[in-house]
Amino acid sequence: MGRKRNSSRRHRRRRFGFLYKILSILAICAVVVVALTLFFKVDTIQVSGQSHYTRQQVLSASGVQPGDNLFLLNKYDAANRIIEKLPYVETVRINRKLPDCLLISVQECTTVFSVSQNGVSWLISPGGKIVDSSKGSAPAPGVPTIDGCTLLAPSVGSRLAVAQSQESLRTSLLSLLSALEKAKLTAEVNAVHLGDSSVLTMDFGGRFSVVMPYGADYPHLLKYLTAVIGTLETNQTGTIDLTKDGEPHFRPD
Repeated sequence: MGRKRNSSRRHRRRRFGFLYKILSILAICAVVVVALTLFFKVDTIQVSGQSHYTRQQVLSASGVQPGDNLFLLNKYDAANRIIEKLPYVETVRINRKLPDCLLISVQECTTVFSVSQNGVSWLISPGGKIVDSSKGSAPAPGVPTIDGCTLLAPSVGSRLAVAQSQESLRTSLLSLLSALEKAKLTAEVNAVHLGDSSVLTMDFGGRFSVVMPYGADYPHLLKYLTAVIGTLETNQTGTIDLTKDGEPHFRPD
């Protein structure tokens, strides 16, 4: 009987010890949460990378206010609000800097292309976001144009959308624009023509008509393009045909 009583006491002690550990952990967590809530509040907000927008416009779009809790605010929601409300913004990074600073870094598109439709010029980023519009079919000077596709319900801040029958054109166009941006060649583009369903044509450098297939490896083709141009005289003009992989052809005017 004595052994049974001793065993029961030991069992109760282990049970109470386990409960004590759980309560201690919960108490520590509560203290941490209270400390985060009371002491880590946003006091300073630093904004960088913007050029089209002011610091205040970025802050207003984010929805973040001084005094907000630094850890409880959802930085991903704030970043998405900035992208939705400020069309020229392509990406946003938000980081916390203890004890009270929030760092907002935005990346805006620096190159736009113009699509004219129904008397309106829609400006499109290389990522396919409609960033602005203006009345009139003539684009601003120096803005390359895109033709041969019809936009579906275009609006500033939305993504480029076309009819299902032109979806392959849209996909190829965005792949090409992305490749041009990464290769730092967007400044050389004068126009992109999608009117021919068999090939995509690009006016390039004020001297060349570049013919490429849809759905191609455009970073690869752009390397061929720059290599071909490098072999030509500076006053030569003509057509550069990149439809046969590995066999670029130049036809002078």
